[in-house]
Amino acid sequence: MSKKVILTIIVIMSMSLIVVGVIQFFWIKHSVDLEEKNFDDKVIFALNNVKERLVADAQERLQRGVEEIKFQNSIVDKLKQEIITGDKSSWPQNHRNLDAGSLYFLFNADHFLETIDKDKLDKYIKKELKEQNINIRYEYGVYANSIKDYIIINGNYVAAAVGDTTKSSNVAAINPLNLAEYKMPLFSNEISEPGHLNLNFPGKTKFLWSSFIPILLTSSFFTGLILFCFSYTIYIIFRQKKVSEMKTDFINNMTHEFKTPIATISLASDSILSPSILENTDKIRRFIGIIKQENARMLGQVEKVLQMAQIEKNDLNLKIGILNIHELIEDAMVNAELKIQAKGGSVTPVLDAANPVIEGDATHIANMINNLLDNAEKYTPEKPQITIQTKSLKKGIEISIIDNGIGMTKDAQKMIFEKFYRVHTGNLHDVKGFGLGLSYVKAMTEAHGGKVTVQSEPGKGSNFTIFLPYKAVNQNKA
Repeated sequence: MSKKVILTIIVIMSMSLIVVGVIQFFWIKHSVDLEEKNFDDKVIFALNNVKERLVADAQERLQRGVEEIKFQNSIVDKLKQEIITGDKSSWPQNHRNLDAGSLYFLFNADHFLETIDKDKLDKYIKKELKEQNINIRYEYGVYANSIKDYIIINGNYVAAAVGDTTKSSNVAAINPLNLAEYKMPLFSNEISEPGHLNLNFPGKTKFLWSSFIPILLTSSFFTGLILFCFSYTIYIIFRQKKVSEMKTDFINNMTHEFKTPIATISLASDSILSPSILENTDKIRRFIGIIKQENARMLGQVEKVLQMAQIEKNDLNLKIGILNIHELIEDAMVNAELKIQAKGGSVTPVLDAANPVIEGDATHIANMINNLLDNAEKYTPEKPQITIQTKSLKKGIEISIIDNGIGMTKDAQKMIFEKFYRVHTGNLHDVKGFGLGLSYVKAMTEAHGGKVTVQSEPGKGSNFTIFLPYKAVNQNKA
């Protein structure tokens, strides 16, 4: 799969996820809007019922007032008759004749508003909201236009100074009930509107969204899960593409590594069969030596591949024994010095570890050190200056191999311990190998319970550090 196709798939999937997310958002928003409209209708219905109850109470008070007027007028008529006859025995001590002014006061809409029973109002609002299944905190107030202030707030009468319009206006301006979403006119008619009932729900938004939170969380979870799976899939695709490229590079390198010894063996075999060579015993021995050398070289390459196959299957059988790290380093230096000196370089031991004796597999640890020395030499084009340091730590020994080679970038450092990966060397084409050495070093170090790290900068060389514990994790002791 080409990079262009992968990028196209990423764009399509990203756009699809964005569209799905937008659709989900608008669907939930639309549902919330419908829920809000339903909530508003219930509140308005409840307020209308409260208003009707208040009107009914006012009519009842009005009826009682009218009856009282009739009763008072009958007393007045009787008093007039007794004045005429001179009989004053039945006169009341305190009585009043309700004239037209009294009737105006009784029928005045402002009077209806001012005589609202606060307890009944509180009871009506609670009952009506409960019947509408609205069970959230609310605030309410009865506002009088005549004094421009509230006369009842949350079941309590509010004392307002009559005529103090400045104070009333200031108090009203800062009252949160002025911003109430729900307002119901009370006792209004064609002539006047004495006031209104304000109702506010501070937690309305939270209440409306609460029923959709489970849906929103579930939707977000599965959208996030899809996004994670998509991202992980893309990561795997790129990783597999890189692994495929590295395997292709590995096959090319392996073919090249095998082609040279095979060609050499073939040439040596043909030479031996030559009649002029058959009579020369020394030349035959020399060609047979070349064949053995090239055969050993091929066997070594095959052994590396087989070792990595065993590591992949976790088929390790380490022969753990007591060994001296300094002795292994000295042996490895002897093997590496010829190639290093051929480039005009040198290898310097700084063996400072006070206790170089550990438990481990001598063969594999020696191979690890040889691989790191081989890399230090291969990736230093001219006059390699290589230093091997050891240091004793509390739980083990630390081995550092430092070179002055080409170094590597941060991105390369993240990949160098992967199988088949090889650091790009620019115009340098004579660095051979399968890209298995550092992967083998990492696997063997971890098999012993240790850790390998690298510090490097392009053009400034590299520093590979291996930590090996005194007591190996694998206990298959020889």
